[in-house]
Amino acid sequence: MTIRRLAFICIILTYFLIVFGGYVASSESGMGCGPEWPLCNGKVFPTLRGETLIEFLHRGIGAILGIMSLILFIKLMRRKIGYTARFVSVMMLGLLIIQVLLGAVVVVLDLPPIIITIHLLTAMLFMACLIWIWRYSETEGQSAMKPLKAKEHRKVIMHLNILLFLLFLTLAFGAYIKHETYGLACGWLDCKQSFLPAAVPELLQSIHRGLAVISAVHILLLTYLSYSKGWGRSLRRRLMFCTLMVVLQMIIGAVVIKTFVAVPWAVFHLAIATALFTIVSEARVYAGAQIMQWMSYRAGDRKWNEEEHERRSF
Repeated sequence: MTIRRLAFICIILTYFLIVFGGYVASSESGMGCGPEWPLCNGKVFPTLRGETLIEFLHRGIGAILGIMSLILFIKLMRRKIGYTARFVSVMMLGLLIIQVLLGAVVVVLDLPPIIITIHLLTAMLFMACLIWIWRYSETEGQSAMKPLKAKEHRKVIMHLNILLFLLFLTLAFGAYIKHETYGLACGWLDCKQSFLPAAVPELLQSIHRGLAVISAVHILLLTYLSYSKGWGRSLRRRLMFCTLMVVLQMIIGAVVIKTFVAVPWAVFHLAIATALFTIVSEARVYAGAQIMQWMSYRAGDRKWNEEEHERRSF
């Protein structure tokens, strides 16, 4: 199996694992295997029903992902790759190890919200590394193409970096609120019939919503700039898709509150948020690859001009 295909499978598994982890939490199945790890209720293969089945499936998917990620790392190390690719590969493996350890801590300490939140954020960073590897394996060895000017690409990358940071913070607050059961601290538009938070749960919920609004506005702004500044069809498609997902996420967020955090809607809310982070991460990697191609193109162009000048002088 090629590195690109293996990396893509790992991305899909990571996404499914994150969303399924949301279902485990929402269905209150996190202790389905008891306070034990790696055993489940004292057994390697326990009786699979109810909460135990849900938690054991989550662990099983994680184990499969871990094995495939390790194979991916070994494949990368056996190839002649650059410093950046090697660094990202080592980071991916490091995040995988941290993720496994955090999973054990979560179970042993009986689901502490702050550790669960860090567990989720580590998974997001792990997926970002996989996306980089997937993109790297696609562009490696391809001839340089002439995309946007380097100055314009740097602006795009700066905006995408800011957006990723905003989405990361939004996910962090959302996860912590979820696991502290602060999801209903505020209504759809206000907090306890007031627009100003009066307690810690309301404050955290308000920060989460504020970050979500800022992220949504930033995505809308980037989508507008992609068309007005001519950032290219590929980036425009990605940002337009992000815009549609933001609108969908706002609707789902309202439904989550109206249904008193019903399990299907809460999981759907996490699924869209994770997909949005994934797409923006991929767009960031894509933009970075494009500026490297532009620099390579310019370097090749200068070299050709110098050689042509020497040839004519001779």
